[in-house]
Amino acid sequence: MANNADTHHADPILLELLVCPITGSTLILSKDKKELISKPAKRAFPIRDGIPILVESETRVIPEEELKKI
Repeated sequence: MANNADTHHADPILLELLVCPITGSTLILSKDKKELISKPAKRAFPIRDGIPILVESETRVIPEEELKKI
């Protein structure tokens, strides 16, 4: 790990390679950089200690109003 690495956020290069395990669609990094969002699945996957947790049972369902703002 690089000396200036932020251990709370996932690697941006890694994020470009990941897709939603439910729909296969592109994932969007949340503004607070704590979740990866799949708009088609209406789910938010958590990022814990810099590791995206791409397990459906760990997701948060995104309310329609919140989804419209993304």
